[in-house]
Parts: sequence; C-alpha cells; structure tokens
Amino acid sequence: MAKIKIDGKEYDTDTLPEEARDNLNNLNLCDQRLGQLKRDAAITQTARNAYAAALKAALPADA
Repeated sequence: MAKIKIDGKEYDTDTLPEEARDNLNNLNLCDQRLGQLKRDAAITQTARNAYAAALKAALPADA
C-alpha cells in the first residue's frame, strides 16, 4: 500500500484504476531510463575528455 502525491493530493497506489497504475509504472520506467542516460552521458563525457587530452599529447610540439 504505497502512497504517492501528485499536485498536492495523496493517492493509495493499490486503489488506483489499472490505467493510472500503468501510467505510473511507465512514468517510473521513464525516470529510471533518464537516470541511466544521464549516467551514460557522464561516462561518455569523461571518456571524451580523456581522448581529447590524449590527442593533445600526441600532437607534434612544433606545429
């Protein structure tokens, strides 16, 4: 019997209509995916920074 608050109103998730529960589950899945995408973006940015530093180090000094 979980409670959620939407627009200042509290709801018992066990008593929500099936469509509302489905939408809530989908919303939670979207939030989880967004979190994963943010983590993936941070990892990718870190790798990019490392590649940029390696590129600079590999460039000829007399250019």
